[in-house]
Amino acid sequence: MRLRALLDTDALGLRLLGGEDELDRGVRGVMTTDLRDPSRYLSGGELVLTGLAWRRGAADSEPFVRILVQAGVAALAAGEAELGDVPDDLVVACARHRLPLFAVHESVAFATITEHVVRQVSGERAGDLAAVVDRHRRMMTSGPAGGGPDVVLDLLGSDLDLRAWVLSPTGRLIAGPKVAGPRGAEPALPADVCGRLAAEQLTAARTGRPGPHRVTLGQITYSLFPVRGSGHSASTARDVRETVLSDWLLAVEADAGDWAEERLDLLQGVTQLIAVERDRRDAARAVRRRLAQEVLELLQTGAAPAETAARLRVAAPVLLPGLGTAPHWQVVVARVDWDGGEGDGGPVARALLEEILVDPASAGPEHSDRIAVAHTGDEAIALVPLPAVTGDHDGAGAGVVADVLLEAVRAPLSAGLDGDGRLTLGVSAAVHSAEGLRGALEEARHARRVAAARQGRVCAAGHQELASHVLLLPFVPDDVRRAFTARLLDPLRDYDRRHRAELIPTLEAFLECDGSWTRCASRLHLHVNTLRYRVGRIEQLTGRDLSRLEDKLDFFLALRMS
Repeated sequence: MRLRALLDTDALGLRLLGGEDELDRGVRGVMTTDLRDPSRYLSGGELVLTGLAWRRGAADSEPFVRILVQAGVAALAAGEAELGDVPDDLVVACARHRLPLFAVHESVAFATITEHVVRQVSGERAGDLAAVVDRHRRMMTSGPAGGGPDVVLDLLGSDLDLRAWVLSPTGRLIAGPKVAGPRGAEPALPADVCGRLAAEQLTAARTGRPGPHRVTLGQITYSLFPVRGSGHSASTARDVRETVLSDWLLAVEADAGDWAEERLDLLQGVTQLIAVERDRRDAARAVRRRLAQEVLELLQTGAAPAETAARLRVAAPVLLPGLGTAPHWQVVVARVDWDGGEGDGGPVARALLEEILVDPASAGPEHSDRIAVAHTGDEAIALVPLPAVTGDHDGAGAGVVADVLLEAVRAPLSAGLDGDGRLTLGVSAAVHSAEGLRGALEEARHARRVAAARQGRVCAAGHQELASHVLLLPFVPDDVRRAFTARLLDPLRDYDRRHRAELIPTLEAFLECDGSWTRCASRLHLHVNTLRYRVGRIEQLTGRDLSRLEDKLDFFLALRMS
């Protein structure tokens, strides 16, 4: 649309103060700002609306106008609500730089002008995302109250009929449209779909394929765009494998394969706007990271429990605002190991823990993001506060569960790590005081080492497993494990291969049934005499006696280590 059309709309209440010869300029969007330097939010062609809060004196008008002209804006509209008449120094500066200047009557809201311009631009340039980008720039300049990712996703839906979601690398839904459900508003994108989209994006990004990446699930095609924070790059192979594990993802329910280049460029601009919110949330974690680092240093240097307890009392209100009671604590340890031993996995492990441990059931990021994570070397350590329980409970049954944690993140993160590295997690029991925190840290580290001995790109272990033989097996040297299992099981495997006798499955079932002949025969659908014959053959081949506890235990461990 043209500037001249704004003057012809009486409802806008605009009065031209200068630039009559420039009224044929085109307007591509609108932005509201009171920043002294809004250049980073301008792309050219905007009508800039300002309440003049940036102006502290006459000398401020010249640099402000110069910045707008250099950014290529179409015109400036100044509100009269704050200062009354538009200052003469601003009129002179605009005339000097040939920038059209309008006065906005105090009775006219900037929102009225914004909606009018956006409606006109969207109508004249159907399907163009510039209006969305421009409108959201205006909202993002107002700070966190601007609405974050939800605002731009709402604009994509209302203006362009595009449904879109913002996801974490673990598949956690960060923002997106809602639908009516039995318990009120529910996410329109199921959790399993979120996980699959995150896995597809991680896989595609690791291969270096140019985006947007497109994936079809069922009858629906999604286009996937990475949302990178400031300072994130993907210029080297190492950069790629580290940043893909922390990048957010914009998933759009559309096939971007036939989109025009301009439309793709504009949607990339949308991801940059969402990245502003991502950077804000990352910055908000700085206090919690510092608290965790201080507590970790106290624990590692052997500080007195009273000193650690004092630091935790400072941390509790930050992590659990409003509770007013000392929480219980859990410790979660994570480690990222890259194949070949290159790189520092600590920052990546910290970023992953911060995403993994967010509580999706809490309302809003300020309530869900309560953990504090520090890192040292390749290891990240999370302090997870749990509300203190009353009565006879000690809190041990609450909090983070290793199996649940693993199930939630295994699929997408395995895709992101495949061929490059591993993520291993260890979870402690809950402790209720600073005295128990050092033990919880060691417990979580032991559990992580148990997880590291398992197969898979993403593995986790909890404190419950440290009370059994599982704690010992991972630390048996590989050559000892191989020799032990070969001596006991190789004769049985050889016999099974030659005779198809199924001695190994019979041995497993016999031990699982605690040596009960009737239960084992029933499970294997065998006559008891057939079972006795097989067990006798096992004893003959191995020289062991399955009626003796020591021999049963040896077979049990050999099967577990094989």
